[in-house]
This record gives sequence, structure tokens and C-alpha cells, in this order.
Amino acid sequence: MTSVTLEKFQPVKSGGTGNGLMTEQVVNQVRLMIQHGKLRPGDRIPPERELARQFGISRASLRAGLRFLAAIGVLISRHGSGTFIADGPPSLDGEPLNMLAALHGFTTEKMFEARRLVEVAVAGLAAENATDEHLRRMADEVADTYAALDNPQEYLIHDFGFHRAVGVASGNPIMASIMEMISEVLYQRRCKTVGRSRDLKESVEMHHKIYQAIRSRDAEAARRAMSEHLMLAEQALASEESAEL
Repeated sequence: MTSVTLEKFQPVKSGGTGNGLMTEQVVNQVRLMIQHGKLRPGDRIPPERELARQFGISRASLRAGLRFLAAIGVLISRHGSGTFIADGPPSLDGEPLNMLAALHGFTTEKMFEARRLVEVAVAGLAAENATDEHLRRMADEVADTYAALDNPQEYLIHDFGFHRAVGVASGNPIMASIMEMISEVLYQRRCKTVGRSRDLKESVEMHHKIYQAIRSRDAEAARRAMSEHLMLAEQALASEESAEL
């Protein structure tokens, strides 16, 4: 595991406005660094101040991009150590699904239907295949979501981080990658609504229930808990979206 020193990269161009555009610019810059071999799995990324200066953007804009990269599994934050390039299984590019969602108006109901088909099975596999390291990662994400209950955006990162940890623990990188692709679309939707959530603690408690079932090697209990959790999560997102109306 190494710490990366930046060489000269072209600053991003501010040819538009809005957090979405700035997030895309950060993602593109980090992708460039990975493609050029400046960042590799397990590397610690440079400090925010240095990255923001190098990219030619504000630290607030940089953080939005880093939060997105953490949510889709490219980055992992470790308390007291910094932020690292993930060294787990690769993620599928979620952009095609984002495009289909925009073109065909994928409903929340249909997205969660797909999510249940994948994640319920993944939870059962995790109960059968999780290693001690996988269990530690899940436990860390549960603890981090509890700690972030007063910060909805930070909470959301660890919420999806927990689901990603379950996916990795399944031992099936194909299913984990499909799960990532669906989750990316839902994460982008939830970012806009999570501040209106009424009860984040309920979701964290469901994560803990799923974790306990996986730790106990009870595949059926893990599947039941994940199914219940996703049903409640769908209801929560629908409630947040209606609160905007």
C-alpha cells in the first residue's frame, strides 16, 4: 500500500454549473490517474487540499466527487488512515444503466424489484462464504452508519458501503458487480432525498440484523433480513420523494 504523489494533470474545465457536473469532472480526473498508473488498488489518495489545487476546483466540489466515488466502491475511507483506492473486485460501469433509467423512466419500484432479486441471494451467499475480514468490514460499516446518523450524506456512503461489503463477502464477483451497477443508480437518486429521511436509525438496525445473520452463518435468516430491509428501504425512498412534492 503506497501513498501517491501527484504529477501534473490538466485542471478540470469549469464549462458548466452544478454539483453533478463537478462530480463528473472529479470522477474523470481520478479515472485518468488510474489509467495512467498514478493510482493503483490499495493506494492512498493525496490530501483534499492538494487534489483540489491540482484539479483546479474547490474543496467542496472535490468532496462531492469523492463521496460519489466512495459510494460506487472506487474509494474506501479508513478512519485515521485516509482515503484509498479500493482493492476489491472490479465494478461494472453503471453508466449504461443510468442512461436506460433516464430514457425509459425506471421507477423506484422496478429498481428495488431488481435489487431484491440480486441482493437477497447475495446475502445468503455471504452467510456461506464470508471470511473474518469480510465480517470485520461489514461490522465497520455498521458502526460508521451509526456514527453518521446526524449527517445524511455521510450516512449514505456507509449505507451503500455495507451493501457493497455484503456483495464482496458473497464470493461471487459477477453478482456483486451487478448489484453495484443497480446501486449506483439508486445512490444518485437517494443523494437528492436522504436529507428528508424520517428514520435513518431503522435502516442501520436492519444492517445490524443482516450482519448478525451472516456472522451466524444462517443463510436463510440473512435472506429474510435483507428482503425485509429492502422493502423498508423502498418505502423510505418513496416517502422522501413524495415529501419533495
